[in-house]
Amino acid sequence: MFFEFGIKDIIDIVLVALMLYYLYRVMKESRSLNVFVGIMVFVVIWLIVSQVLEMRLLGSIMDKLVSVGVIGLIVLFQEEIRHFLYNLGAHQRVKSMLMFFLGDRKKENVDREAILPIVMACMSMGRGKVGALIVMERGVSLQDISETGDIIDARIDQRLIENIFFKNSPLHDGAMVIAKKRIKAAGCILPVSHNQNIPKELGLRHRAAMGISQDSDAVAIVVSEETGRISVAIKGEFQLRLTAEQLESILTAEMAQ
Repeated sequence: MFFEFGIKDIIDIVLVALMLYYLYRVMKESRSLNVFVGIMVFVVIWLIVSQVLEMRLLGSIMDKLVSVGVIGLIVLFQEEIRHFLYNLGAHQRVKSMLMFFLGDRKKENVDREAILPIVMACMSMGRGKVGALIVMERGVSLQDISETGDIIDARIDQRLIENIFFKNSPLHDGAMVIAKKRIKAAGCILPVSHNQNIPKELGLRHRAAMGISQDSDAVAIVVSEETGRISVAIKGEFQLRLTAEQLESILTAEMAQ
């Protein structure tokens, strides 16, 4: 028996295909691709058994497994679901764009004054090959990250940043969180990214920077202890080997949003 096939059905199929493709990418990045393939195979078998072959006994058993399995999947993939929901909400930036284009220029000037000490500190630490990891908060609050370290709540100062990341400092191994133009905390623990596409020569600081940039809209700055090179992670992507001018330009553009 034939059924009507219209534009709504085409849109439905396209949306489902896009959703499955996005899930595939998320699972691949989180090294859960085999689990995703197994789930898809189970769903296909479940549809064939219950809808095509209409096997009542086996179909009812698989129905129960599916209803219970949904809860299990939520627990198993809670980080991936959180990442998906964040990306879904991250596109709602119309208000921020209007504030940027219609607002006064005073905010941008203040941001530049706060950014300059960070840039100077990063360049100085880079020359001395002092490792550093600085996370700058934007729209998404990093209060939970700040609470994993020591609260400082000081104004942004080049010497203070360099002293915190000095090799003999007890806080040099963790991340510094900057929020509302203040050094909020230091020695903080960040989520580590498991993205297999990260170059092998990049260390744990870079993976932590990638992790926080994937879980939030924060800007993460890394100074390599081995090479002294400066990198920035934004929205799950790296910008490597930055000069002082490039770093200042990136931070000014990103923090103005």
